[in-house]
Amino acid sequence: MRFLFTPLLFLVTIAALAQDRITISGFVKESGSQEQLPGVNVYIENSPYGSVTNTYGFYSLTLPRTDSARISFSFVGYEKVTRPMSLLRDAELNIFLATITQLEEVVVSARKQEDYVSRDVQMSKVEIPIQQLKKIPAFFGEKDVLRVLQLMPGVQKGTEGQTGLYVRGGGPDQNLIILDDAVVYNANHLFGFFSIFNSDALKSVELTKGGFPARYGGRLSSVLEMNMKEGSKEKLHGEGGIGLISSRLTLEGPISKGKSSFLISGRRTYIDILAAPFIAQSQQGSDSQVKPGYYFYDLNAKMNYDLGSKDKLYVSGYFGRDKFHANEKSSDSETRAGLAWGNATATMRWNHVLNQKLFVNTSLIYSNFDFGVSSYTKEINANDTDEFSLDYNSKIRDFGGKIDFDFYPSTKHAVKFGGLATFHRFVPSALAIEGSFIDNSIERSVRPVNSLEAGLYIEDTWQALEAFKINAGFRLSSFQTETKNYIRPEPRFSAALRLAKDFSFKASYAQMNQYVHLLSNTGLGLPTDLWVPTTDRIAPQQSRQVAVGFAKDLEKPAITLTLEGYYKAMDNILNYKEGSSFLSFNGENANELSWEENVTAGKGWSYGAEFLIQKKTGRFSGWIGYTLSWTYWKFPELNFGRTFFPRYDRRHDLSVVGIYELSKRITLSATWVYGTGNALTLPISTYTGLRDNFVPRVTPEGQTVIDWGGREVNEYGQKNSFRAEPFHRGDVAIQFHKKKKRHERTWEFGIYNVYNRRNPFFYNIDSENVTEGSSVRSRKTLKRYSLFPILPSFSYNFKF
Repeated sequence: MRFLFTPLLFLVTIAALAQDRITISGFVKESGSQEQLPGVNVYIENSPYGSVTNTYGFYSLTLPRTDSARISFSFVGYEKVTRPMSLLRDAELNIFLATITQLEEVVVSARKQEDYVSRDVQMSKVEIPIQQLKKIPAFFGEKDVLRVLQLMPGVQKGTEGQTGLYVRGGGPDQNLIILDDAVVYNANHLFGFFSIFNSDALKSVELTKGGFPARYGGRLSSVLEMNMKEGSKEKLHGEGGIGLISSRLTLEGPISKGKSSFLISGRRTYIDILAAPFIAQSQQGSDSQVKPGYYFYDLNAKMNYDLGSKDKLYVSGYFGRDKFHANEKSSDSETRAGLAWGNATATMRWNHVLNQKLFVNTSLIYSNFDFGVSSYTKEINANDTDEFSLDYNSKIRDFGGKIDFDFYPSTKHAVKFGGLATFHRFVPSALAIEGSFIDNSIERSVRPVNSLEAGLYIEDTWQALEAFKINAGFRLSSFQTETKNYIRPEPRFSAALRLAKDFSFKASYAQMNQYVHLLSNTGLGLPTDLWVPTTDRIAPQQSRQVAVGFAKDLEKPAITLTLEGYYKAMDNILNYKEGSSFLSFNGENANELSWEENVTAGKGWSYGAEFLIQKKTGRFSGWIGYTLSWTYWKFPELNFGRTFFPRYDRRHDLSVVGIYELSKRITLSATWVYGTGNALTLPISTYTGLRDNFVPRVTPEGQTVIDWGGREVNEYGQKNSFRAEPFHRGDVAIQFHKKKKRHERTWEFGIYNVYNRRNPFFYNIDSENVTEGSSVRSRKTLKRYSLFPILPSFSYNFKF
């Protein structure tokens, strides 16, 4: 009898506790457009109870019953909303937040405590408001998400002008770039000088550098999650701009007012159109006519539909492409060469509210990246015609699905769990060469590789004590090759201990696995870089990262300060062997091209400290970020097995960003960056080697002479033992705003590299003649080549 009574008493107790609590849930939306707002703080005033809206604007609070309370909703850049209500029964409460005008923002006298970074358990996270992003000086006037992220601590810049991200010692392939749940593999236009992301189409940008929640996986160094706007459900809106390099236009509006909406955003460069007259003029009178051309375009599109109060459907996609060609024609020859690459993604998502405590999102995802090179040559001789053609291509295509649950059992717990599966199809490389220039046609390729990547996860954000919060999670990932299945556990943990009202200590640990790899010779993030899968012979990459730090929030002025230290170890990272590239192959078998023979696996370590002082709102905003870091690599087949610095190891990295609202009509902005030079490999000496074959020749005097000298050979020392000169640059911009009755326009004038710093792009060993007395000798000199001098830009932007 006692054994039956005990569980019965337990159930009665649980039921009694449940009757003492109620649940409030709903969506937070933007007033005027009805877009769901992620990251909104929801809390009960004068109590420890609070929550945050998820990616789709949904929140849930389970609270003790009470006669009266005040529930508040706040988000940076929006007016705070407070509602008095009685908490006696379950309720659904949907809220609309209105954006703050700049004048209202300037007179804010105190900071809202619910926005404090020191109260968030997540560390190593960067969020950039889209409106702030659009005020920062830009390269050629193009507002670029990746360039702004390069200004943050822990994110290293690549070569001058490049948009590649190198986060805490990791390479560009170790960043998981997500656009509306779809993975983007190559995020570059114009050979890496611009990213593919049009800021007019984006709603949110969030970069996580460490302490990764369990819901993320597949990369070692960072997660960059971006969500597109949903489009206004109330009325038609538009914005766009005309710049030196490209123009863009975004339209959004209702399909069925209050129920569904659309967004379409397009951008295209017109470098080819602007350059055509100058190219034609330069070739007047020449027998050989060369017609080069280049352009890129991208298109974002999204539709969403409210199926009811508990169901929402989203369909979104991105399509972009770069094309370069060079055609040359003369009286006796014709040459056509081309280079093209592009991305395509598509996502369909269904949101469903199962009950007030449980929210689910289901996604179907498609992603594709392809790259191709083509070349054709035709020569007309006296007797016949010679032809030659080359075609090379590489592809990666994904089909996937995922399901994510958000469960809010109480105010002390916020649980997320779910899973995903992705079917990959890789075509690492395919090469075809034929023509009368060669004896036999060549077709060498790697046959397509199909694989399945999957993951299951669960995580819980637990308010253990009023001053102590934990996010603990576990992810189980797997990757199925043709004959082998890799299964890897990935524990995750982060915690925040509040030492004072606005000051906290944070710590995190994360283990990550990566099953796709990027092979690169240049380190520039070019489309020639090769995406390859984990195979039976190539193991997954793995990292373990520990981070600790402090966060401090100030009220007057509204400033956040963070200081973090980290240590990261990486295993099985891939690199080409010396002398290999994406076009190289070994062996004589004309039907096999094995990239696995050309790579080597090694280890890496990175550690350092990051400091950030940031102000997101107000008349004056911006940040100062500083990074001190060390990164080492060790490969058994590189640098004689000895440890070396990778190319983008950077000891010091400093960024200063300032934005000042001089008035309602004028905005001033400036940035200044400094970084230690890249680690490079340069020859330390040269010598003339002996010829492989010694062919005698007869001099005009009739003497037979053997020429023993061969070609000049460079001798290299330790890999990346040369350090380039430090990099620094200043940019400025001014914006003139004018708000008219039906639209708003902005003129922007900017200067890139305002003091004309000649930063090194690459170095080369050149020869020059030096006169010494009556003799002249040749001397080797090291020359630095720069890319961008001082560059002015302007753009015209509009909204309606």
